[in-house]
Amino acid sequence: MNYICIGDVVNTHGLKGEIRIISDFEYKKKVFKKGFKLYIGRSYDELIINTYRTHKEYDMVTFEGLSSIEDVIIYKGDKVYINRDDLKIKGYFNEDLIGLDVYTESKNIGKVEYIMKNKAHNILVINNGRTKNMVPNVKEFVKKVDLENKRIEVKSIEGLIHEDWHINIISRDVWRFSKHFNRQKSYWWK
Repeated sequence: MNYICIGDVVNTHGLKGEIRIISDFEYKKKVFKKGFKLYIGRSYDELIINTYRTHKEYDMVTFEGLSSIEDVIIYKGDKVYINRDDLKIKGYFNEDLIGLDVYTESKNIGKVEYIMKNKAHNILVINNGRTKNMVPNVKEFVKKVDLENKRIEVKSIEGLIHEDWHINIISRDVWRFSKHFNRQKSYWWK
């Protein structure tokens, strides 16, 4: 099976076997419904959703055959997975992009190391061994995603990709100095 992590079991809720899941999975409306299979923990225990509701930022789930807090407490702190084959979507999952080569005008600028989630859009963090660059995963920046050839084409926009590692080190050091200076400055004024 091909598992995709969709969240974490944060805690239990009440005494009747309900668990609290925190998830920012983009297709959770298709996942969290009665009868859908979830896999929890390192051993990927297969559990079938019995009920689902939301509470604040949590996804509250009960499972078939588990009706007390004693049954579900063992899953506290575990990861929640789905089987990729159980969910049919148009396009691709964010997890498919990790490890793909990123190109701008036929020049390799690195590989996608991970995807940073943001309220507005996801950000691809690209590592070339010397620097890390961030590219918003929106159509204005990402021209083409080719999963077969394991390749992503991004638009070449001035200032978006820092190829010279000196720039990143200098900007990082300037930021650290200004942060330290501003902290010290507040003590000087008191």
